[in-house]
Amino acid sequence: MTTTLIRNVRPYGEDPTDLLVRDGVLVGSGGVADDPDETVDADGLIALPGLVDLHTHLREPGGEEAETVATGSAAAALGGYTAVFAMPNTTPAQDSPVVVEHVWRRGREVGLVDVHPVGAVTVALGGERLAEMGMMAASPAGVRMFSDDGRCVNDPLIMRRALEYARSLDAVVAQHAEDHRLTVGAQAHEGPVAARLGLTGWPASAEESIVARDAMLAAAAGARLHVCHLSTAGSVEVLRWARASLLPGTRAVVSAEVTPHHLLLTDAAAEDYDPVHKVNPPLRPEADTLALRRALAEGVVDCVATDHAPHAVEAKDCEWANARPGMLGLQTALSVVAATMVDGGLLDWRGVARVCSEAPALIAGLADQGRPIAPGEPANLTLVDPAARWTVRGAELASLADNTPYEGMELPVSVVHTMLRGRWTVRDGKVGQ
Repeated sequence: MTTTLIRNVRPYGEDPTDLLVRDGVLVGSGGVADDPDETVDADGLIALPGLVDLHTHLREPGGEEAETVATGSAAAALGGYTAVFAMPNTTPAQDSPVVVEHVWRRGREVGLVDVHPVGAVTVALGGERLAEMGMMAASPAGVRMFSDDGRCVNDPLIMRRALEYARSLDAVVAQHAEDHRLTVGAQAHEGPVAARLGLTGWPASAEESIVARDAMLAAAAGARLHVCHLSTAGSVEVLRWARASLLPGTRAVVSAEVTPHHLLLTDAAAEDYDPVHKVNPPLRPEADTLALRRALAEGVVDCVATDHAPHAVEAKDCEWANARPGMLGLQTALSVVAATMVDGGLLDWRGVARVCSEAPALIAGLADQGRPIAPGEPANLTLVDPAARWTVRGAELASLADNTPYEGMELPVSVVHTMLRGRWTVRDGKVGQ
């Protein structure tokens, strides 16, 4: 067995203490270690449970020009993550045991974070036939989350069947809430900014109507529904209504995530016509941004998920209408949460642990992630410097792509160390040191 003594660390931002890790497990304070193999002086760094991201695009297989499991895992570890969920809109799509097992095995080979493949709901994300959900669940990858993210499961009968099937697998269906009939040609949030820029508007109702429909379907099926990248104040109110009126007395659970960029940025960012600000769902007005922050603090929105979406240069360095939607997020997520929620007085560091680690692990059914910093728990940790400030440079991030919307922005908080089951994946801000 190996032992690591972490001295002068502040779990959840509280009083300094020592943590001892033995053979990948937290075993107590430093006083029980006579001769640790390694001693690290954290010098007042804050310890959080390793972060968990329910929504990451690793692009492999098929999109390796933008990201790979290796580069995405490095970005995740540098961002403080110990587990990520890889979305299925790859080429080929993650709609079969063969493809999800490939992604899962690549994650294990890289070894920087736990990579959990998300299985497609429908074949090739086409929305017409259910994919091999049972076989993906029974594969070595053990898939327990299914989504057609990037596309909405628009057909209510297909969505109903998916929820019923997922219930039998003890799995969750993660929905990209967008009625495609309302977003044909849409380029930005439907409002004054889009009108002024001459961009086709994307109505909030395209999201809100699907959230309402699927909450009803989940309640009827007694199933678990997770709403991806919630972006409007109206969707927050739909969630409140569903939990108060639909879900009591059923086995159904409806959870939701918000992205860092929807917490910080507004549709005013589109004023520069820079496609780095094009994302799906689009950036919304400030009223929505503020409503999402309040909802996250209150627990109406359960967690933060990055929707990390790297793109090759040619997919972003073009006209707005032809650009692919999406932004990098893994290495900046914790900083944005700190800027919007901690600095704004809406969350303390225990609250950050809840929305960035504990809640996503619970939603995904991970038994060994998002656990308390306590004896007997897996040593999955991120140690952060709350006093640090850093300037974002896309070219300096670990991803192959550089499409960050925060280019040149100064953000608070930096991840100094990340530990996965007692093994350092990041030391002093560098991978694998």
